[in-house]
Amino acid sequence: MCGIAGVMKFGHDARTDSGVVRRMCSAMSHRGPDDEGVYADGPAVIGMRRLSIIDVAGGHQPLSNENGTIWIVFNGEIYNHAELRKGLEERGHRYRTNSDTETIVHLYEEYGRDCVTHLRGMFAFAIWDRENGKLFVARDRLGIKPLYYRLTDDSFLFGSEIKVILAHGGFRPDFHLSALPEYLAFGYLSGEETFYNGILKLMPGHWLEVNERGELKIEQYWDLDTSSMEPVRDEGYYVQTYREMLEQAVSSHLMSDVPLGVFLSGGVDSSVVAALMTKFRREPIETFSVGYAEQTYSELPYARTVSKHLNSMHHEVLVSEEDFFDALPKLIWHEDEPVVWPSSVSLYFVARLARERVTVVLTGEGSDETLGGYTRYAFTLKNQAWDKIYSSVTPAFLRSGLRETIARSPLIGGRLRRKLAHTFLGSDASSGVSYFDNFFSAFSEAQQLLLLTDEALQKFPRGSAYDHVLGYWEQSKGPLLQRLLYTDIKTYLVELLMKQDNMSMAASIESRVPFLDHLLVEFATRIPQEVQLKGLAGKQILKKAAEDLLPQSILHRTKLGFPTPWSGWLAGSRLDGIEKLLLETRSLQRGYFRREAIQRLFAEHRGKYRDHYDRIWRLLNLELWHRVCLEGESEQFLRQDKAVLASQAR
Repeated sequence: MCGIAGVMKFGHDARTDSGVVRRMCSAMSHRGPDDEGVYADGPAVIGMRRLSIIDVAGGHQPLSNENGTIWIVFNGEIYNHAELRKGLEERGHRYRTNSDTETIVHLYEEYGRDCVTHLRGMFAFAIWDRENGKLFVARDRLGIKPLYYRLTDDSFLFGSEIKVILAHGGFRPDFHLSALPEYLAFGYLSGEETFYNGILKLMPGHWLEVNERGELKIEQYWDLDTSSMEPVRDEGYYVQTYREMLEQAVSSHLMSDVPLGVFLSGGVDSSVVAALMTKFRREPIETFSVGYAEQTYSELPYARTVSKHLNSMHHEVLVSEEDFFDALPKLIWHEDEPVVWPSSVSLYFVARLARERVTVVLTGEGSDETLGGYTRYAFTLKNQAWDKIYSSVTPAFLRSGLRETIARSPLIGGRLRRKLAHTFLGSDASSGVSYFDNFFSAFSEAQQLLLLTDEALQKFPRGSAYDHVLGYWEQSKGPLLQRLLYTDIKTYLVELLMKQDNMSMAASIESRVPFLDHLLVEFATRIPQEVQLKGLAGKQILKKAAEDLLPQSILHRTKLGFPTPWSGWLAGSRLDGIEKLLLETRSLQRGYFRREAIQRLFAEHRGKYRDHYDRIWRLLNLELWHRVCLEGESEQFLRQDKAVLASQAR
């Protein structure tokens, strides 16, 4: 695990200054406190910061092949590298280290671009091919590891974080304004764009290649196929097969030369990972949990139950309201973009706790999106079925009138209004955007028309907020559940993984996600919905596969979803302070939002007429992002980061 960066200049006799890449690497020192390295070769310079995990002594990067014609910087772990190494050595390749990094080099020698199809793991890497004068860059299938780039007429820049590219200098960062509608709806961008003009992300399952003439080629090498559904088999087949594949995935993810632990929420996913890790290690493992003083939002009692059951060495941290708000600007700096979910803050604090004891943690991320774990999947299936019946017996004018009543009646409280709006009674369940409006969108397109200024609205075509996500939806195939899983894996999950990576690396710790072994994902997403879902509960296969590992009270408890007390904190002086911030001249002069719309939003929230906690979160994070990432209020975090690393080194 590390952070990678590089620059390639175009043109005859082009030369890149290695000092520039060193500066880029310095901007992400938190990703690699153990080692650094740079390789310069004419037009190309590649560099890295390393968190030593595998072959601690011999895994220094950049690393080359035997004759120095191919050089690599690599972020991630290749879990099948021992198996690959055996085959490569049989074909005549000679290793100088025990690192998985060197396996990628020899695979590239053997297979060229197709090397990525042989890899099983999480990765983002860049290879400088000296003989052919080209840079080859690839990202893993699910997007577990991040990779950003900037292409101009005279150069190509890449890095593990956006701040790495900004550290190159030579251009002023500015807001990619066309991203605003999608951000207001979802909180994140599901296409290749970022919040910065000219900076893009390499999408999961893609590679790119750029040559010395500046010609860029991008190609997708993997996609999830949910169209080829097999006939439904006996439930026992899916339970047994999934258990065997999950055990293999967890076992492979224990590959490490440094201490490991588990982020334990007390939910089914992380608890199963902890139980299997205990089984393979045959000794007590380290588990780490986060909670709040507000018991309603804390899952610590469940985590303690699991810890006691497994006899783990358990550690906890409590996050206060002050801790939360004090950390938020710094965590926006670490993510380089507005923080999508309040749970990112919790994740940072538990990562910081874990760093005191281990260097690597396993997590339960990815199970819900591959096994239908969220209630929204079963709800959507039922909601559409009910809507067909409702629409067939109820005239359109009555349906429209009821929706209007739910949306505007003063007799309905904010929480009830929110719940009814999710059903076929409050929205058109048959529309193309109903799923996304129901479960993701803070500001729907109609609400954005009221929020945005006339000047801002003129810059966005109607429906632009949904362009990317609907593109994935229309690309999806198979039964409804499989289409929902595919779309979420391509959009929502990618953002979750970015959060996981940035918040763990902010504490200089590596997080691994065994549920996202790509072979396991391919199997899980083809499990028929009649086997996978029971009522409104999902993940039936996982729960049955883990019956011998965990107490029934954990396997079948109600899912909380890593909650935070954010909505409860939105009261009194805290709410007043956020409103004041958003109505400052500095904020309003950006020209995005109507003053009266913001004032109305806060008034409705105070009066409990509507529950606007997610909308307030969106607006607050966007404003803080402008101040921290665009307007120069980030230097303090970079200095703090380096001071912490220096103290750890001592």
